[in-house]
Amino acid sequence: MGEPINEAYLDIETTGLSFDYDYVTVVGISRGSNRNRELDQFVSPDISAHRILQSLKGVQVVYTFAGSEFDLPFLKRHYGIDLKSDFRHRDLRCQCRERNLRGGLKAVERQLGICRVRPDVDGYEAVRLWWRYRNHHDYAALRVLLDYNREDVLNLKILKQLLANLGPVICLKGRSL
Repeated sequence: MGEPINEAYLDIETTGLSFDYDYVTVVGISRGSNRNRELDQFVSPDISAHRILQSLKGVQVVYTFAGSEFDLPFLKRHYGIDLKSDFRHRDLRCQCRERNLRGGLKAVERQLGICRVRPDVDGYEAVRLWWRYRNHHDYAALRVLLDYNREDVLNLKILKQLLANLGPVICLKGRSL
């Protein structure tokens, strides 16, 4: 009998930061046991609430980075799903801040020594890749975008493990040690 799937790691790519004017281009979800991980990636226009929820079937905890402020509100706004109410949610950015690890996911990864295959791709470049794919049918750009999203999602598990190995944060009079 295999290990139960009880946690998932989720990251989205969008056309920008506006909940009103931009839209989700890619949803990446990694789930499974340590021995048997699965990755689903959905690309617009084939993203749907049903597909996301099917990918999360059996999951108890969803991990994100800045998902409380970005990923989950975007998904709720555009697909009507409230992952915060459907699952336990852990935003790894909060744990990073408690440990004085600042910046976005890539900055935190650099601080902790997590390597990337594509260190040259960031959120701004992800938007440019999407438009190259959409406007010019550039499938190489889509492949890079999907690689970037996959790396974001898979690095969330590594980040979670590193944070757990750092142990609990001890606070004295409002200061973390």
